[in-house]
Amino acid sequence: MTVIYGLLLLNVLVFVHELGHFLLAKRCGVLVESFSIGMGPVLAHKEIRGTDWRLSLFPVGGYCGMKGEKYAAEEDEFVAHDADSLYGTRPAYRALIGFAGPFFNMLFAFLAYCVIAWVGYTYYSAGNTITLATDVYPEMHSAAADAGLLSGDTVLKIGGKKISDFSDLYSEVAVNPDKDLDFEVLRDGQVLHFIVHTDFDKSSGTGKIGVVSDKNSVQKKESERYSFFQGLFQGAKETFSTVRLTLKGISLLFKGANVTESVSGPARITTMLGGTAKAGFSENFRTGICSVLEFMSLISISLFIMNLLPVPILDGYLVLTSLIETFFHVRVSSKVRTVVQYAGIVLIALLFAVAMTGDIKYFIGVLVKK
Repeated sequence: MTVIYGLLLLNVLVFVHELGHFLLAKRCGVLVESFSIGMGPVLAHKEIRGTDWRLSLFPVGGYCGMKGEKYAAEEDEFVAHDADSLYGTRPAYRALIGFAGPFFNMLFAFLAYCVIAWVGYTYYSAGNTITLATDVYPEMHSAAADAGLLSGDTVLKIGGKKISDFSDLYSEVAVNPDKDLDFEVLRDGQVLHFIVHTDFDKSSGTGKIGVVSDKNSVQKKESERYSFFQGLFQGAKETFSTVRLTLKGISLLFKGANVTESVSGPARITTMLGGTAKAGFSENFRTGICSVLEFMSLISISLFIMNLLPVPILDGYLVLTSLIETFFHVRVSSKVRTVVQYAGIVLIALLFAVAMTGDIKYFIGVLVKK
């Protein structure tokens, strides 16, 4: 059931993405010939207002097939296209159509964070009093110990940000690997400051300082619930914060992070998403909804960023070439587009292979632990 939950939720994000393309294409006068949830052989379909709505065999992915999208390789830039085709419409419209899919993913994340802010959720977290990892696991390195922190210290702030519990501490350290952080701690009634240089955990691409929480301090807590307009502001704040952290995470891949460990493929994402749904709803309905929406928001924002990369077969390439045509009146010939597109397919295939390799290693590790 975990996999089924994950597939259903993942397909919601695919539907949202393709719906963005569909609505903008219709608005710009481009004929949408097909709209499919899933890939591969068509299981069922129905034509409605000129669009063939499909349910396809493989329940991962989907597509919005627009007229003229699959241009022939032998065409050149002087070939005339029908006005209701993708390459027959204005290049500015084409750019908007390409951007609409990723934008709808961003919009979904924003609305999801708003719902989380309005509804609220319960969660468990240990307190902000630390224990050095070396006291529990002598073989481990502890950057906190190197900086002078001691077991029993209570972390009040990191880099000026208030730390209320261990979740806050973990989050702040995780997104700042290989950096000097100013820790404000309470020790024996005195407020002290320490500069801790975080370790860079290449397997996860995150920062660590070698501390563990006090299991006896774990408490059930309730997140803050916001009014309607406060929730909108909080939703926007969380959305842009997640975009920033996602971009930061991507940059760490170029600093030596283990790609196969830190990049998740579709199999692992599906399992994690389904597991999140199952665990969240086992607590209570509000927590289940919020847990699922938060995870879906993370994936949705990742889709927003990745799809806007100027790589062939991704939306960002269509946006880029359309903007070039809009402002410089230079149209990339279909022969050139085809050659570049094949190169893009190879690149995406390599990235997919890396992600799947990581997934396989992950699941083998899970089986070994069992």
